[in-house]
Amino acid sequence: MFVVLATLALLNLYCFAWFVKEAITGTKSIAEVYKAMFLQILLCVVLIVINQPLYEALYLRKDKGKLPSSVAIRVTHIPKAGEDGRFGWMLLFAAELWFSFYWLITQALRWSRTYRHTFKDRLSERYENELPGVDIFVCTADPIIEPPMMVMNTVLSVMSYDYPPEKLSVYLSDDGGSEFTYYAFLEATEFAKHWIPYCKKYSVEPRSPFAYFVSIDSDAVDGESQNQKQAADLVLIKKLYEDMATKVENAVKLGRIPEEVRSKHKGFSQWDSYSSKRDHDTILQIVIEGRDPNARDVEGCPLPTLVYLAREKRPQIHHNFKAGAMNALIRVSSNISNGKLLLNVDCDMYANNSKAIRDALCFFMDEEQGHEIAYVQFPQNFDNLTKNELYASLRVINRVECHGLDTYWGMLYIGTGCFHRRETLCGKKFSKENKSEMKWEKNKREEIGIHILEQSSKSLASCTFEENTQWGKEMGVKYGCPVEDVITGLSIQCRGWKSVYYNPTRKAFLGLAPTTLLQALVMYKRWAEGNLQITLSKYCVLWYGHGKLSLGHQLGYLRFNLWAANCWATLIYSTLPSLYLLRGKSLFPQISSRWIIPFAYVIIAKNIGSFVEYRWCGGTSLGWWNDQRIWLYQRTTSYLFAFIDTIVHYLGYSSSAFVITAKVADEDVSERYEKEIMEFGSSSPMFTVLATLALLNLYCFAWFLKVAITGKKGIGEVYETMCLQILLCVVLIVINLSLYEAPYLRKDKGKLPSSVALKSMTFAGFACLCFKYI
Repeated sequence: MFVVLATLALLNLYCFAWFVKEAITGTKSIAEVYKAMFLQILLCVVLIVINQPLYEALYLRKDKGKLPSSVAIRVTHIPKAGEDGRFGWMLLFAAELWFSFYWLITQALRWSRTYRHTFKDRLSERYENELPGVDIFVCTADPIIEPPMMVMNTVLSVMSYDYPPEKLSVYLSDDGGSEFTYYAFLEATEFAKHWIPYCKKYSVEPRSPFAYFVSIDSDAVDGESQNQKQAADLVLIKKLYEDMATKVENAVKLGRIPEEVRSKHKGFSQWDSYSSKRDHDTILQIVIEGRDPNARDVEGCPLPTLVYLAREKRPQIHHNFKAGAMNALIRVSSNISNGKLLLNVDCDMYANNSKAIRDALCFFMDEEQGHEIAYVQFPQNFDNLTKNELYASLRVINRVECHGLDTYWGMLYIGTGCFHRRETLCGKKFSKENKSEMKWEKNKREEIGIHILEQSSKSLASCTFEENTQWGKEMGVKYGCPVEDVITGLSIQCRGWKSVYYNPTRKAFLGLAPTTLLQALVMYKRWAEGNLQITLSKYCVLWYGHGKLSLGHQLGYLRFNLWAANCWATLIYSTLPSLYLLRGKSLFPQISSRWIIPFAYVIIAKNIGSFVEYRWCGGTSLGWWNDQRIWLYQRTTSYLFAFIDTIVHYLGYSSSAFVITAKVADEDVSERYEKEIMEFGSSSPMFTVLATLALLNLYCFAWFLKVAITGKKGIGEVYETMCLQILLCVVLIVINLSLYEAPYLRKDKGKLPSSVALKSMTFAGFACLCFKYI
């Protein structure tokens, strides 16, 4: 009851304080505001006055009749110096302060959220003939981890956009420099001459061939003549795709390109000087020149421009991973097609919505605010998630928190599925006076031959081009961080530009989620490490964005930048309460004490709020439970290793590396993933940490039960004293059931390796013995 009363009292106080601030600093005078909202102000003031004793009980009173709070009990009940439990008590207090601070940061993304809608029909009515050129970048780096056919499905999906093909250019950046990827690109080009007309004719969605064939049920076509024709076309286009896939996969399997293909395409000659993927000249081939009158599909319609690029690499020169590839693409595309709008997608993230370009242009070509927008970011969604999202997803981030960032016109740039205004990536500052229109300007280089254009573009992708330039600093995507995209977006916003987040009903892009626990944890580690590096660099949003971004916008960035810092508070709360069960020492109020109220409120409110929010976002109940488990695993492994690696990096003992997440899995791994069986299977320090923490809680609870049953105190008395510690320990045991099963009950290859189980048992047992007897 006290919780409800205090919440209502504080709600009115906060609302009135905010109103006073707005009335003083806003454009309207206080008298004008007072006149418009007299009764609301009066009611709020009365409620504040009537609740005065509650405010005093919360903050001013010192007697025992004051309103209890978790902070108060931590401060007033600290064990005396030398008393057992003092150290644990203070560490828990520090963890609670951190959780409170971080919770306040997360609220900046929930205070107000913006949900946007587009009207593409109006865009077509007004600007169909003036739509700008669009350059699309697809980046791949390893033909083993990112198979060529997967990459080609992404390329074909973006080639098939519902957009004038003469204004569309697709660039494939192959940092692996693989001739097999190039061969697949050539085969995809031939297939596209059939695929694009088929997509237009039948309004196909999605336009990734593989995804489309998986989703369609060809047996469902009825006997009408039109559907019979569609069924026949489907059989034909599917056979063409399978033939293409067979050719590419056979070449990869045999390890060589057929000689007749090599002799037919001059582009393969560029591999004659190829040494390795880290040592080769620039390989650039304009496979289709959109301005060529002979570049037509089977229906006689023009095809988009297609360009293959493997930028120059040398062992002694750092190539800056994906950021370097993006900057090379920006320069090369400016010389070939120079589209005003740039889209970059990861090679596994195919276009799932053929009208996504038009969605983005609804913002860029808006008459009132379009000239202020630097980029439009679409969410990162996954195609292969299980029903209950075994390894969690970005569901709440995509459907709640990103919309909160969008309220500040400040969505993060997440490195894929983003439409950029070219000039903003080239370092231009926003100016109200110097507006640039997002409209079509016909390319004036028709006279230049393809060969000359290729040669002039190659120098722009050389590994020495950026020396003594601002590329990677003030121009292009920034260097020096695993999440270079976030820094790039932040710097663009600090130059005065706005960004937009758009999450349409039909997802714009779909990628591949990790199918093993280790892949997921490594991916989260990379994100957390990069974000922490931002916080510890000159790009920390608190000073880099000071005076340029609003406070709420800065807090929104901090919510992600401080991911890794959560590891310590989570480790404290997932170990210390259980360890103190071994000593029979309570770190929380007794269940009969009034001091239990704030702890009970936080536990209940946090979990109910989280559950309701997750369900509101469309998740399942079991999906929420999986999300809580991965939340714990992230913080105790991914964030912990990210924090340690970042500190080691800043001490100069290591350098940052870009880790590519595997996009393919073995058949048995995929089967277990679809059945939602957690995959361990390999030895990893992360698994050792997880198993150690799980066993530590199990050992502590087993010891506690033994003492409670055989000791002088009854179970009821012990429960009364240490209720919250017991509850926390039990929850940690239940959430780790998969870890207990993995080494002992499972027989498949996805079980936890025996070596990891043995090390974890040793570490957990040693920790318990030391804490109990030392």
